[in-house]
Amino acid sequence: MSEVEIISDGGRRRRWSAAEKLRIVEETLDAQESVSSVARRNGVAPNLLFRWRRLMLEGGAVAVTDDDNVTSNRLVRHLEERVRELERQLGRKTLEAEILQEALVKSGAKKPTLLARSPLTGGSR
Repeated sequence: MSEVEIISDGGRRRRWSAAEKLRIVEETLDAQESVSSVARRNGVAPNLLFRWRRLMLEGGAVAVTDDDNVTSNRLVRHLEERVRELERQLGRKTLEAEILQEALVKSGAKKPTLLARSPLTGGSR
């Protein structure tokens, strides 16, 4: 007969500290052992350990401390794209303003009498 091992989780989730996560993930970075064997030895589900490893490789040590920090990376990328788009729009508007300013200067040089009579300049003749 073969032995049967029964694994029960006690009905609640286990909380892992950031230090524990880092230690376990660092064990997986050694090429001598598979991720699954490290997971079994430490009592972690292999898919969870694969996730921690992916998060750490993508986001560094901060990534495994809290999933919210990693989730916000998507928001950071979105906001960076938004900033780039707004910078492009600002550049276009700045160029338009420079072109209009140049046109105003050139048109003012051709018709000085209009500026002298303009109520905006305070001139009255």
